[in-house]
Amino acid sequence: MLAACRGAAPDDRAPQDRAFPRPERPVASVVSTQWAPEEQRDKQGEAQSVMDEAEVAPGMTVADIGAGEGYYTVRLAARVGPKGRVLAQDIDAGALRRLGARIEREQLATVSIKQGAPDDPRLPANSFDRVFMIHMYHEIAEPYPFLWRLWPALKPGGSVIVIDADRPTDKHGTPAALLFCEFETAGFRLAAFRRKPHVSGYYAQFVPAGSGPPEPSRMRSCHAGTGAGMDKGGGL
Repeated sequence: MLAACRGAAPDDRAPQDRAFPRPERPVASVVSTQWAPEEQRDKQGEAQSVMDEAEVAPGMTVADIGAGEGYYTVRLAARVGPKGRVLAQDIDAGALRRLGARIEREQLATVSIKQGAPDDPRLPANSFDRVFMIHMYHEIAEPYPFLWRLWPALKPGGSVIVIDADRPTDKHGTPAALLFCEFETAGFRLAAFRRKPHVSGYYAQFVPAGSGPPEPSRMRSCHAGTGAGMDKGGGL
């Protein structure tokens, strides 16, 4: 009763995020800008498998959010070819500097880099056929405004690809049911989901639902134990 009399705790988030629900889950700290050694990932066929699953094709425009040291960035550039484009985004300025040097060294003329924000990927509108978030979704501190601001960046027919481990967010993963709920809350629909042990987690693909993202005031926070999602194509 005393707490009720004192009123709700003040919202200490950034002003532009206060219209959105608070996430009801912990956020993993960033421990590395590289998930695993690139040679090891290539030996397991990780990037090729994920790009095949996502049907990445020559001429596409794709974004690599949380690009880190550029493992996916350089492989996406090779896949989309000289008529495609890749935007590598990260919030870590040091990682972007190292990635910029790599892009220059490897002469990847179709790749550009951009610094994002914890609550905003800062992607141009109506620009991407595919947006990738690889082993980083659990590090997003403000998932609802982040996804809401990501929604307009997709072209018609575009989709968002998430690779993550199915475990609590503070253990550097995202429970699949929580992922489904947060994306649905932000105006997306689950299009595909598969377990993929060789990428140390699952593959989830989302597409926009409806003609635009929902009003922030109508969004509701998801709980970490939110109900199970449906398998879309093999192996939930």
